[in-house]
Amino acid sequence: MTEFKFQPMFPLPEVDDTQYRRLTGDHVQTDNFDGRPIIRVDAQGLEMLAEAAFTDMAFLYRTAHLQQLANIVNDPESSDNDRFVAEEMLKNAAIAAERVFPMCQDTGTAIIIGKKGQQVWTGINDEAALAKGVFNAYTQNFLRYSQLAPLSMYEEINTRCNLPAQVELYATGGSAYEFLFVAKGGGSANKTFLFQENRSVLDPQVLEAFLTRKMKAIGTAGCPPYHLAVVIGGTSAEAVLKTVKLLSAGYLDGLPTTGNALGHAFRDPELEGRLLEISRTIGIGAQFGGKYFCHDARVIRMPRHGASCPIGIGISCSADRNIKGKIKADGIFLEQLDENPSRFLSVSVVSAAMGVRINLNRPMDRIREELSRYPVATRLLLDGDIVVARDIAHAKLFEQLKKEGDLPAYFKEHIIYYAGPAKTPEGYASGSFGPTTADRMDTYVPEFQKHGGSMVMLAKGNRSRQVTEACKAYGGFYLGSIGGPAARLGRDCITRSEVIAYPELGMEAVHKITVKDFPAFIMIDDKGNDFFNGLLSEV
Repeated sequence: MTEFKFQPMFPLPEVDDTQYRRLTGDHVQTDNFDGRPIIRVDAQGLEMLAEAAFTDMAFLYRTAHLQQLANIVNDPESSDNDRFVAEEMLKNAAIAAERVFPMCQDTGTAIIIGKKGQQVWTGINDEAALAKGVFNAYTQNFLRYSQLAPLSMYEEINTRCNLPAQVELYATGGSAYEFLFVAKGGGSANKTFLFQENRSVLDPQVLEAFLTRKMKAIGTAGCPPYHLAVVIGGTSAEAVLKTVKLLSAGYLDGLPTTGNALGHAFRDPELEGRLLEISRTIGIGAQFGGKYFCHDARVIRMPRHGASCPIGIGISCSADRNIKGKIKADGIFLEQLDENPSRFLSVSVVSAAMGVRINLNRPMDRIREELSRYPVATRLLLDGDIVVARDIAHAKLFEQLKKEGDLPAYFKEHIIYYAGPAKTPEGYASGSFGPTTADRMDTYVPEFQKHGGSMVMLAKGNRSRQVTEACKAYGGFYLGSIGGPAARLGRDCITRSEVIAYPELGMEAVHKITVKDFPAFIMIDDKGNDFFNGLLSEV
């Protein structure tokens, strides 16, 4: 007869080697109840911790992430475009560390996972206190409000404070309240996948081929280089995706590397190394070709029901915003992020041939005529006026086109940048202002180009075949902007910004901006050439 034995699903080390900083000794008291020590935490303590976490994450990175970027710059096997992207991201980190411009314009959905020890007492609504901290961080800094509240099935309104947050609290043993805080942007969140497979996938060659296809299908819209997370097996679909999130945040790095007969999660270093090797040979690189599609790969194997074998895949992107916190008897603590990323720039080697300079303050036909001279993957520097429009604006313009049979003049006369800015700091022309994912606008392109609009588009990530065909048919172009360095683009490359349509949409309004030295790459040309053709696969 089998005896009962318990083991945790995720047997992490008891000793946490994370470096923390002490925020305060206030808001925490020790007491006794029924002969046992307890820790009392008030609402202000939870609020302070959440506010500090989401503030730090908006501006600072972990040192290990910055070191990986520096490694790309100094790797002789890196492509010129790999180095260029890594250098831009290090410059971006240095600007963001000044705590004015957030590292990414998409400052993310606020996610809080807390484990509350049974000897920790609050006597309050913990979720409300943590949400107030999120509210403070987003309203008091130059961050972006991205959360949309549904008024009906088809009507939405921006909450204008970035709430609601996703808060998950769990009861556990002990006398500490431990947290993982994550700010997850839409680009990387949209690259989380669940595949319901079966036992046949658990073969070395079959599994490797499967994961290679799925990894290539992620594409570049999530802003590589990525921290890749793969979970194989799982007790439920939701458990798989939750584990993917934790794994991509580095929260499960301390798991053992072998399993046992009782069934727990473990990491597979051999498969991790193999996937990282594959990622460096597929040619996608750090967005525009090369070696560094991934910084690293983490793979977890979990127990499963005999009738299913779920597989989850996800990423943490160039805005690697994850931070741990804890409350103990001696105070409130937050993981120490890197305050001095500029030191990594001292090892940077400036890339040669910065790009072909393109004057945008000319008729659209002249701009397209010049772009037509260069092959895909050509690096550009853009100067002049650009119109900014993304999801909701595109939907409204499409409705206008259907009703009136034409598009506004500004949509024909300027290149169209898919983006939505963070708030603008006083004294600057713009807040952080990086690109959003291009393929969300793909369905509009053929009809817009047919009517003379969207003839040159600027965004991040790969596009569908219909965009390539439209550009070939109507003489259009798609330019790729570097996904990730939004602080640098907002501070150094945008000299003027004004809202020209739909001001009620907030960050989704149509803007007209003036740029200088704005880096971009030709991704799709007017001849039907697509840089990503042959590099990516379908999900």
